[in-house]
Amino acid sequence: MMLAPVRPTSLDDVVKVVKAANKWPPFAVSVRGHRHSINGQADTRMKCVVVEMGKGIKGPKVWEKEMYVDVWGGELCIDVLKATMEYGLAPMSWTDYLYLSVGGTLSNAGISGQTFNYGPQISNVFELDVVTGKGEVMTCSEERNSDLFHAVLGGLGQFGIITRARI
Repeated sequence: MMLAPVRPTSLDDVVKVVKAANKWPPFAVSVRGHRHSINGQADTRMKCVVVEMGKGIKGPKVWEKEMYVDVWGGELCIDVLKATMEYGLAPMSWTDYLYLSVGGTLSNAGISGQTFNYGPQISNVFELDVVTGKGEVMTCSEERNSDLFHAVLGGLGQFGIITRARI
């Protein structure tokens, strides 16, 4: 049973919710992108606050010269593809169904028909911003906070909330 939905419009909003969840009385936090999930993770049966990431920071920021894009965790994959195509770019790998959130697909490994040629989505991520269960913001990559980076990618949301992905 959802206690309340929270629709963050910034990283700070997500941090505030997670930090509040750790105060007395504590409460559970669940995260949703666009209400798709495997095994019903987006369907809450416990008393919790649901962080609905579907609305958030303005669209993808494409870095044409560097050939990557910074994306809010709740951004739809279709919007990332459209934004990058304006520059003649595209992510190396994306889901077959493009109306899923980037954070959600990365939390579930991002396996698709392209996986056999380009690897899953999680193999093509440069960097993440993650809000941990303590409400700390951690930037992670292969070189920086790599344990968290690898735990979050494919971790089904158990290790933090992906608020930004650089792909």
